Amino acid sequence: MNLNMLSLTAMSSPLWMKFLIVAFLAFIVGLEFKEYLLSKQEPHLAIGSVRTFTFIAILGFVLYTLAPDFRLFLVGLLFLGLIFAVFYHHKVKSGQVGILQLLIGAIVYTFGPVVQLQPLWFLVLLFVTIIFVLSARPLTQRVLQHMDQQELITLAKFLVLTAVILPLLPRTVSAPEIPASPFDIGMAVVIISTISYLGYILRRYLFPRRGYLVSGILGGLYSSTAATVVLARESKDNPLPNRTVHAAMLAASGMMYLRLMFLVAILSPTYLAWSALPLVIFGIGTMGLAFYFSRLGEKSLLESRHEIAGNPLAFGTAFLFAFLFVLMLLLTRFIAQEFGSSGVKWLAFGVGFTDIDPFIMSLLKGDYPTITGAQLSGALLVAAGSNDILKGLYAVTFGNWKANRSVMAALFALGLLTMLYGMLQF
Repeated sequence: MNLNMLSLTAMSSPLWMKFLIVAFLAFIVGLEFKEYLLSKQEPHLAIGSVRTFTFIAILGFVLYTLAPDFRLFLVGLLFLGLIFAVFYHHKVKSGQVGILQLLIGAIVYTFGPVVQLQPLWFLVLLFVTIIFVLSARPLTQRVLQHMDQQELITLAKFLVLTAVILPLLPRTVSAPEIPASPFDIGMAVVIISTISYLGYILRRYLFPRRGYLVSGILGGLYSSTAATVVLARESKDNPLPNRTVHAAMLAASGMMYLRLMFLVAILSPTYLAWSALPLVIFGIGTMGLAFYFSRLGEKSLLESRHEIAGNPLAFGTAFLFAFLFVLMLLLTRFIAQEFGSSGVKWLAFGVGFTDIDPFIMSLLKGDYPTITGAQLSGALLVAAGSNDILKGLYAVTFGNWKANRSVMAALFALGLLTMLYGMLQF
């Protein structure tokens, strides 16, 4: 059922059904808040329990139903405000200053007007948000205890640039040599930084006791090349093959394909006709091989001794990517004009031995009239394949040659197959 049908269903529902929905959701909020207080494991004053939140929601529903012009609803809100003020005064005298339950009570009070004035999905979204915030307390505490304050400042600056500066950038191409507008360049930086930051946060904060396989999966979301280097260093002092580490290296490459699939779907969905099938096959196939290797290895839960590079939202990292993105736009356009599709093919092969993200984004966001969509998708696959070969070399260069020969062979085979498929599209 789509959102429009859901909205019509909510608006046409009888009054008694809306009443039951409001009472039920408020009752669940009360249960979750009670569980939240118990999880704090310390004496805590509460304005009420499950029944209190339920009756607050019923009060708001009844008062709005009797007077849809909000007169009675505002009187009820004033009444609740006085009760909340007396309660909070008593709470402050006992040394407690939190206002969370007062805020939740005020939100629950609005359930009645919301269910009658807005689509049902909006009320459900409000309810789910309250439940999520209450249940996420242990997770947020663990993250905040380990998060560097400088990272929070960097995140805040990045959000300001994304929400304020990015919409102001021109959306027209300002220079014919650069086949992308300033807005396209900024959007490319935002998208790639956001995806990398998600992998960075998951790896550093949410999985503090990660195994090698999890490190490979999350590292691949951040940077499969950097993850391979980190994992190779883990095996440097061990002359025996460690299948668990090998599985993590393969998982990082598998995530690279799925990551590329996500980028194509967001930025240039028209290329999916040529790139979706190989990216899905190579991505899922590589992940399957990684899980097979992990079953052969020891179930190690040791934490990585090495860290992947720093915060991808740091301005230095973002500006470097923007510079490389523009450089790749210029270089790809020049080679496409001078050497045609064969030049782009060899450029993709060479770029695969560096950071492929700027080149991939230049393919997806650039405008190359002399190159077909199939050829651009082929260039994307060629770059991914040569990057797999680079990771195979890193596995034995930064790690132990004897221990990592097998995973190097696997990455070489994966890279050659990917490049072969890409070249067939030229």
